Amino acid sequence: MVGPHGAGDHGGDHGHDDHAHGEGEALGPVDSVAWGAGLIGIVGGLVVALVLAMAAGWLG
Repeated sequence: MVGPHGAGDHGGDHGHDDHAHGEGEALGPVDSVAWGAGLIGIVGGLVVALVLAMAAGWLG
């Protein structure tokens, strides 16, 4: 094991946790606007793919 703290460091003696098992902040609220924008982007991409498939003759 090679790292800046050496092979015997497990995080407890330096005041930090190298393995992310410590007490941390809880996740914040869900950002509905961002999720909505992402969903609209995915649906828009699927519409573009459908139109391209129809124009290429892959779909009836």
